[in-house]
Formats: sequence, C-alpha cells, structure tokens
Amino acid sequence: MTGEPSIGELSVEDARARMLAAIPPLRTEIITLEAALGRTLALPITAARDQPPFDASAMDGWAIAAGAAPGVFAIVGESAAGSRFGGAVAAGQAVRIFTGAEVPPGCRVVVQEASERVEGGVRLDFAPDAPRYVRPRGGDFAEDSELLPAGARLDPWRLALAASAGRAQVTVAASPRVAILPTGEEVVPAGADLRPDQIFDSAGPALAALVVGWGGAATRHSPAGDTETAILASMEAMADAELIVTVGGASVGDHDLIKPTLQALGLDLLVDTVRMRPGKPVWFGVLADGGRVLGLPGNPASALVCAELFLRPLVAAWQGADPTLRMKTARLAAPLPKGGPREHWMRGALHVDGEGRLIAEAFPDQESSLVSVFARADCLIRRPVGAASAQAGDPVDVLKLNRL
Repeated sequence: MTGEPSIGELSVEDARARMLAAIPPLRTEIITLEAALGRTLALPITAARDQPPFDASAMDGWAIAAGAAPGVFAIVGESAAGSRFGGAVAAGQAVRIFTGAEVPPGCRVVVQEASERVEGGVRLDFAPDAPRYVRPRGGDFAEDSELLPAGARLDPWRLALAASAGRAQVTVAASPRVAILPTGEEVVPAGADLRPDQIFDSAGPALAALVVGWGGAATRHSPAGDTETAILASMEAMADAELIVTVGGASVGDHDLIKPTLQALGLDLLVDTVRMRPGKPVWFGVLADGGRVLGLPGNPASALVCAELFLRPLVAAWQGADPTLRMKTARLAAPLPKGGPREHWMRGALHVDGEGRLIAEAFPDQESSLVSVFARADCLIRRPVGAASAQAGDPVDVLKLNRL
C-alpha cells in the first residue's frame, strides 16, 4: 500500500492538481495589439524607450531658466506637443509652452495663471519655491524596463501600457481549443423542437461563454445521444480540440457511456470522482492521441460549479497564467448546519454591510439542477468536509464569480 488515495477518492485540491499536471507545453503566437484583448502574455513586455521620452511640461505656461527670479521676460519662441522649441533659453528669456510639450534644457515651467503680457514680453510672478511643473524623462518608465510579466492577461489598461511602450505586436499564449459536448437523449439545443421528455441544453452555452471569457477558443457541438455510435461520431467531429468538455453521462447508470466508450479508445483516467457536492461525478483523462477530456456532471448547476473549480484553472494554466483560485473570506449572513462527508460548494450572494464587512448569504435551495438559483449567485461558499455548524457572523471561504 502506498498510502495515496485512489482516483475515486480525490479531494477537490488533489483532483485539480492531477488535472493541472497533465497540461501540455505552452504554445505561443505573435499577434497585433488590436487583437490581443483578453489574451495572456507568453513573453514579458519591455519598454522600447523612456516614457515620457523627454522632460515634458505638466501645464500650459512659460518655460524659463530654472534659477530665474520673477520679472519681465523676452519671448523667444514656442514649444507645443509634437513641435518642440529647438534652441536654448538664456537668462531673461521665456518660451511659450503647452501641456505635454518638451521643456527646453535647464528650464522650469511657470503656469499661465502667473503670467501677464506686457510691452516687450511677459511678466511672470511666482514664488521661488513654486512647483516646477515638469514631468521628468522616464518618470513613468525607463527604456528596457519590464512593464508586464509573462502570464499577465491583457485588459484595456494593460493594452494601453503596451502601446505606450511602443509595442505594436505581442507574444501571447495560443488560446486552447475547447470543444463543449452535451450528452443525453433528453438534451436538445435551445429553440429546437422537443418532446415532453426532453429539456433544453443550458450548460453548453454557459460553458462556451465561460471558456471565451477566460481566454480560450470554444466550439459548441450538438448534444450526443446515449449510444457508443453517437459518442464516437462526436469524438471524430472534435478531433482538432485540445480539451474536450463533456456534460452528462459521467455517472454509473446504464446510459452513462462516455467514460467506458473513451476508455475503450485508450483513455488514461486520471480523475474518476471527487469528494465534493455538487459534482461528485466530475472526471478527467488523457486520450491516446494526447487530447484531454474533462467530464462534467449533467445537472447544469453541478456542471457550472465544476467549471469554476476545474475548467477555469485548466484554461488559465493552458495559457501560462496562474491557475490558483482566488478565495476571499466573508462572514455568514445566516447559520449553516454541520458539513457532510463531501466538500460542499454552495451558491450564494455577497454584499457589504454597514461596517464594511463582506457578507455571504447561502441560498436556501442548493438543488443541483436549478439554473435559476445559479443565475442569481455571485459567489460559491466553500464548506470543508465535516465542517462544524456555523453561526451568523462566522468566517467562511468564498469564491467570487465574475458577473457582468
């Protein structure tokens, strides 16, 4: 006996670790900055030059020698953004200057409000210790400095930083190609004609949207029927996928054929079941051709809980990003009973109370098929295995959901 748990007894953490260990080496590509929103950097972004690249004026006003005293100055030129004054500024001289323009060497800026045009020039009245109003060269960042590390995801603000660094192209992780495959004779796409014993596919659209939101490339496939022939046909249609996400068919019933069918094709099962609720039937394996398969439960809420706990870290790691779940501590809004033998991830809602504390409210109905409950949730509340009963105000771990 090795003392290690069998794959049918894995904790959430152990299951996730086994999945992440099976992620393939990073693929990269070079794309334009315009196409980079939401992508993850594979190489750091460094500055092509100083920013600003010169001493720049922070205000509209007048540039004079740094040690000059108040008085009347002769106007010798103008410095505007993109059109600098190329000469030197001698004692007693002033250059009209505008915000963002290059400040002549050895000069300070006196603001427009402290000036008065007079015969022969401009009168400047300022205190000797008044601000210089000069943004120094390299004050934002210096040439060759690292601005964004590998693994950073490019949002609009980071794109602005990359552009200010002079980078028109960036090297990013290739988006993992993820295929979403609902299963079951009872599942049909939304809008299709359905029999009284069928339901619309709700997990498929949600999972595809989640994958895209996490930086992956998602393809939705029509639900596969509960036969080996149907499953094999769907697998052929997904041959280009790097990660296949199945929904349903993950349990041990007579119609749950996904795992046995794929095992016959050489599936190396790394995770069989997980000690959690909802989502115990979640599984993961590697096909003979190297493709990865994540099997999610058929109940929509279970599938989406498992997506947050397993699919999201997988998509992140595939792109070289940090797959760690960002848990927060909140206070319970109401008591919760003692935990059971499985880790429980409860759907709930967060708010901030009058004292500025983060409060988590677990919804009373946690039935795993209720999509309407998940639509109201903005967090998952974690209850460990065998957790003691908790009272209102007790601390609890929560995973915030990204809601629009």
